[in-house]
Amino acid sequence: VFIAQSRASGSHRDVEDEELTRIFVMIPKSYTEEDLREKFKMYGDIEYCSIIKNKTTGESKGLGYVRYLKPSQAARAIEECDRSFRAILAEPKNKSSESFEHDYYSNNTRQEPRGNTLPFCMQPEFCSFEKNESRIQESVSKRLSVVSRLPFIQEQLFALFDLVPGLEYCDVQRDPYTNSGYAVIQYSTAASAIYAKYKLHGFEYPPGNRLTVIFLEDGSDSSE
Repeated sequence: VFIAQSRASGSHRDVEDEELTRIFVMIPKSYTEEDLREKFKMYGDIEYCSIIKNKTTGESKGLGYVRYLKPSQAARAIEECDRSFRAILAEPKNKSSESFEHDYYSNNTRQEPRGNTLPFCMQPEFCSFEKNESRIQESVSKRLSVVSRLPFIQEQLFALFDLVPGLEYCDVQRDPYTNSGYAVIQYSTAASAIYAKYKLHGFEYPPGNRLTVIFLEDGSDSSE
């Protein structure tokens, strides 16, 4: 986003700009598109707002999109809006046939979702891992190690992992000899850590940079 913000502005909007102007936010279910526009218009020129609704009932899912004219406006909205909105860049429409909400709300599959999937965790399925799931075979703990080829910004990484309930701390450590990023994340329960690893391992943050998330031994009894 900041790279795009620093580029010379012009009328041409390339594919990269297209990917950096739409944000995904968590909102009260009572919000209308007008309410959403009113909350986010202070950060820039809005092209459109949309509320994600249940196709059967027409009820809001409490999630929405805001599309700005410029990447710098989307960046400002993400940085400055209230944290309760959990604002994050939306997945580009042309990168996957599955949208954020489909990846998260689908009850028909438990395979790793494709692409840069937003890890919202507000549904009961948060705790619905089955005991015989093959993916939970490694030694688990409440603590995670996060590695990236790009350095982390403490506040941004905290906001990303705080999407999973129970975050206790996020400690970003810097290597003076390399430009890579390393952080230690700890949750209040192993269930939260398992879910965070499942959703965020391989997640592209920022776009094009995949995160590596593994468990760190924390001295607890992993059999729990």
